[in-house]
Amino acid sequence: MLPKPWSVISSSYDERLSVFTLRTDRARSPRTGEAHDFFILETPSWVNIIPLTKEDEVVMIRQWRHGIGQVTLEIPGGVIEPADTPLSAARRELSEETGYEAEQMISLGFIYPNPAIQNTLCYTFLARNVTCKGEQNLDDKEDIQILHYPLSDIPEMIKKGEIRHSLIIAAFWRLFMEYRDLAR
Repeated sequence: MLPKPWSVISSSYDERLSVFTLRTDRARSPRTGEAHDFFILETPSWVNIIPLTKEDEVVMIRQWRHGIGQVTLEIPGGVIEPADTPLSAARRELSEETGYEAEQMISLGFIYPNPAIQNTLCYTFLARNVTCKGEQNLDDKEDIQILHYPLSDIPEMIKKGEIRHSLIIAAFWRLFMEYRDLAR
């Protein structure tokens, strides 16, 4: 038998910051009837892009991540702005972070990064036949190095721990497992 939905008794906004809003929901368990508080991070949804060149190289980025205090190897991505669609955000983020543009953008769907505490969606796009069309257009909070890796090397890089960001691994999993035919 599937778990039943919890009824939300009340919601309040505790903290509004530029990156997220902290919301507290008081909800009642359908099984026990007890009420409990749950803390939810409301954030804008975002996009990840797997940019592939005609030579089947992935355009990847290295950037500092404050949460872990380390540089990570990732694919381009970012927040979906209010005026954006997921597709327009993917095109914009690819161009801003790398200077590359895609001949074709293919949606690989979306995931919930952490549904236990977040309301966010993360959309993934495959950008095919990307070429460099200009310079990076980074904001004041970004320092990004651009690198190229053969697509065929990505599974081993994940296995060795060179790529450790869970959303990036999920994007590549989706490409390799669900969309093999698109990975050439």
